[in-house]
Amino acid sequence: MDTLSYKTVSATPSTIDKQWVVVDATDQIVGRLAAQVAVLLRGKHKVNYTPHMDCGDNVIIINAEKVRFTGKKLTDKVYLHHTGYPGGQRFANPKEMLSRKPEFVIEEAVRKMLPKTRLGSALYSNLYVYAGSEHPHQAQNPKVINLIEK
Repeated sequence: MDTLSYKTVSATPSTIDKQWVVVDATDQIVGRLAAQVAVLLRGKHKVNYTPHMDCGDNVIIINAEKVRFTGKKLTDKVYLHHTGYPGGQRFANPKEMLSRKPEFVIEEAVRKMLPKTRLGSALYSNLYVYAGSEHPHQAQNPKVINLIEK
């Protein structure tokens, strides 16, 4: 038998085929949408997936303000950040964030599902989230993907 047939092939920057895809977030559950988008960003849906390379696609999410939460998460979930000053801890729930900055909810969910490394930061930069149905990436000829709830 030829032992070369068992050779593992790793993706290189020249063999990676990055696509542009559009995902409509209308009536999608935030966590399930974020999990599927994280897989697209990471490139795990591709045949030549390599863990240490950016093999994923560029993902555009539209209609971010139309996502939904299950249960009582819309009012009970808490987003926390600190201003850096004493007593500067700030709290917000998803209902407030969707009215103030709707993109934040999806961006935060996807960011926390990516690796917490330099690669994760590079993958996160391939995510584009927009509140409305318009986006400025028409020149890239993005492909529309329908993510099915599982």
